[in-house]
Amino acid sequence: MRSSFRPLLHLAGLLLVLCGLATPAAAQVRGVEHVLVIGCDGMGSLAFTPTNAPVMHRLMREGAYTLRARGVIPTVSSPNWASMIMGAGPAQHGITSNDWMTNKFEIPPLESGPEGMFPTIFGQLRLQRPKSTIVCIHDWDGFGRLFERSSADLISWVKGSPNTTEAAIAAIKERKPTFTFVHFDDVDHAGHSFNWKSPTYYKAVELVDGLIGDLLKAVKDAGMADKTLVLITADHGGVGTKHGGNTIEELEIPWIIYGPGVAKGTVITEPVNTYDTAATLAYVFGIKPPAVWIGRPVRSAFTRR
Repeated sequence: MRSSFRPLLHLAGLLLVLCGLATPAAAQVRGVEHVLVIGCDGMGSLAFTPTNAPVMHRLMREGAYTLRARGVIPTVSSPNWASMIMGAGPAQHGITSNDWMTNKFEIPPLESGPEGMFPTIFGQLRLQRPKSTIVCIHDWDGFGRLFERSSADLISWVKGSPNTTEAAIAAIKERKPTFTFVHFDDVDHAGHSFNWKSPTYYKAVELVDGLIGDLLKAVKDAGMADKTLVLITADHGGVGTKHGGNTIEELEIPWIIYGPGVAKGTVITEPVNTYDTAATLAYVFGIKPPAVWIGRPVRSAFTRR
């Protein structure tokens, strides 16, 4: 147990099941037993050229994707990572800057649950499917404060995307998690240090693309490939050596989904926002989204049953 909140989360999940509000059953999308989300800090849609990132381009061809998904304003990390996993925007969850803490904020959240957190996909999965194995390996230390830490079986902050990948591979092979979230930070570092759209930035994109390939191989080696849904996205892009402004280069992000139940070769044309990610994961897992979430599942990414 990670904290004293963990038994409370299990008890709440049991009560939800007994009351008929949640069903710890199979995923709603047929064939999915595991979900791997890979979040690439600073990898806005501008990171993609027609010839780079072969692994992600293959997943686009064999899955569903859009390069016109949008994050939220302000285009900085904490509000956007939070919106991604909280199914809502800053006006709902109250995370408006990288200075946010549960006891330090400008806007109170509409709702607070365990650990004073606005509900996240981590916490909701733990509540509604209590037997899930939940893992988070993150490269940026700030990511670990954005969700209910008691909800996860393993949380590890590992500096550097290659090292993050090694830790994630070990967790995938050893634990075969129900839900794995991997956060990479090297692309963002390259943007800040050398400029978004610089040769070094695109080299960082290539590095992360190869690491994504390593994660997919680990999923295959663990015997999970046919049962794993993979979702790749980002928090924001950038302009020059900065982000946080109101330009499309900072706001537009990739949203790539691949695996069982996904409509192969689909270019997603419906509007997608980063807060739709949590709603889509809830849809995949077959859990009920909290009423305070404003995101909606990206249903066009999936085949009709």
